[in-house]
Order: sequence, then C-alpha cells, then structure tokens
Amino acid sequence: MRNKIFASAFSVTLVAVAACFAASLSVCGQEARQSGSDKTAAPVATTVASNASSVLTPNEGDRYRIGPGDILDIRILNRPTISRDAVRVEGNGVIRMPLIDEEIQAACKTEGELAKEIAQKYMKFYRKPQVDVFIKEYHSRQVAVIGAVNEQSRFELQRRIRLLDLLTYAKGTSPKAGQTINIVHASRVPGCQKPDETSEDSAGFSSYKLSDTLQGDPRANPYIEAGDIITVPEANLVYVVGNVYTPQTIPLKEPITLSRAVAMAGGVKQDSKKDKVRIVRQEPGAATSKEIIVDLSAIEKKRAEDIALMPNDIIDVPTSGSKSFLRGLLGTVAPSVAQLPVRIVP
Repeated sequence: MRNKIFASAFSVTLVAVAACFAASLSVCGQEARQSGSDKTAAPVATTVASNASSVLTPNEGDRYRIGPGDILDIRILNRPTISRDAVRVEGNGVIRMPLIDEEIQAACKTEGELAKEIAQKYMKFYRKPQVDVFIKEYHSRQVAVIGAVNEQSRFELQRRIRLLDLLTYAKGTSPKAGQTINIVHASRVPGCQKPDETSEDSAGFSSYKLSDTLQGDPRANPYIEAGDIITVPEANLVYVVGNVYTPQTIPLKEPITLSRAVAMAGGVKQDSKKDKVRIVRQEPGAATSKEIIVDLSAIEKKRAEDIALMPNDIIDVPTSGSKSFLRGLLGTVAPSVAQLPVRIVP
C-alpha cells in the first residue's frame, strides 16, 4: 500500500515538473543557443539529435513533424512577393500566408505535407503553384534525459526517435540505474494524437522495465514526443557489513536474497555467528527500524526460507565473541612464548 502511495506521489510530482518543462521549451532553446560553448550556463547540456552519420536513416514514420515555435522558410516559385522567410509557427500550431484568409494548420505536418496544403490554397490565385517549405529553426521538439544516465542532457530532435535511440545519445545508463525507466509526457498539440496511439501516451506518465527497453522490446520502446522528460531512477541499495570479507553496498537492480547478498560480499569469515545474522530494516514511513534475526546456516542447508531483501536493508554478520576472544588471546600470548628458551625433557 505504501509503495502505491509513493508511486502515485512520485507520478504527480513528475507531471508537475513536465508541465514546467513544456512551458519553458522555447526559452530553454533560446538560452541554450545564446550560451554557445559556455558549459556553465546551465547544469544540463543541450544536444541536437539529427540525421547524422551515426544515426540510422529514418523511415517514413520517423520524419520530423512541425511543431509550435518552429521557424519556417516558405518559398513559392517565381512568386517572391508572397514567399516568406522566418515564419514562426504559433502556439496553437498555425501560420498565416498572404492572400489566404484563414489560418493554416502547420503543426503535426511534415515539410512536404505543409507545402502541398499551401499549394492547394494558392491554386485559386495561380496555376500550379510550386511551394517548398524548409524548417529554418527547430524549437518545438525539446526533450530531456535525467537521472542515472552517463550524460544528462536536453535534446532538440530533428526526427522522430524511440526511447532506446535517445538513451544512446545520453551515453547509456550508469551503473547506479535501477530497474525502471519513466517518461513524463507533456501535453500534446491538439490534433496531433494518432488514432493508433494508446491512451497511455497521453496519460502524463509512463513506466517501463529498463531491461525490456535495453533489449528493444517494442512495448517498452515508444516514440518520444515533444516536451517528454525521460528519467532513470537510481537503484535502491542494501548494505552488507560485519564479519564478511568485503563489506559493501549492493544496488537492488533485481531481487536479491540474504544468502546471495552475503555471497556478493565475499562470504562470511571464520568465527561468524551464522545463526544470528541481523537484518536491520527501516520500514517506509516508520520512525524506527526493526531487527530480523536470521539463521544463515539453516538457509544454506535448505532448512529455512531465504529472505528477500528490501531497499535500505542492513545485513550485519556478527562475530562469535568467545572464539574471537580465544583467537585474540593466542595472538597475544604466542609471541611471548616463542621467545622462551627451548629445553629438552628426557
């Protein structure tokens, strides 16, 4: 129940962040350009993901679609008086052109689709007008990748791109990455929703299993839309301390049991009280922690159930007091004995 409440609160918080991010897309894009090579201007870098040589040739479905804030050059052959440079797509996705009374919907169209629509509207004035549309500046397709990735960045997309492709631009996930990857969706431009898109795409928040995404599973590798924030949460941790060979912190990238965690810490040393291994567990929302005493020997002999660890568990392997005392005593006395002369008993 507490996990559901935590997930709900986390989703609401991220949706709020997405709203702020989407509202500032054009401002962020301008600031990123003004900053140039000044890497201290913002804590997160801005990268342009385009059809570079390192990117596979996009198919028809991947073609960039115009969005609010983009700046277009619109050329009509042999008609310089009605051609226009630097036409900004308005917030509602429309543009205006000379002689055409109504607004023209530009958002959600490719350059070719918009050129065709403009040509049709000019056919009542000119015979077979030839129209070309070029995107001069990209402003609408900013997304961000944050969290446990090797390079947190903002990206301006010049084509449609899937989640796994975008992770490669962020140089992959870091060793601290957990088991999930989340997408906070910005509000979509009206009319851009495709009939085949599921309701999840417009729900505001989507979560996928990271391993499925990294394997390219289509169900966990959606297209990224303008304003989306991709976040990779860090894995929860457990701690193994006490009389083990390599005390360490272990990320919970997958379910881990007590015996496995101890094995990952190199195993127990001599004189360990394997029947008194402690798990110190902090329950979510509780002010105090509780202790669970576990018999590791019984688990190893299949006489007791291995315990699945929870986030922030501390496994403490205690030392047998009497044995450790005897061993320490021998270590102290032995050097003195070695200095005594040797006498033969006939």
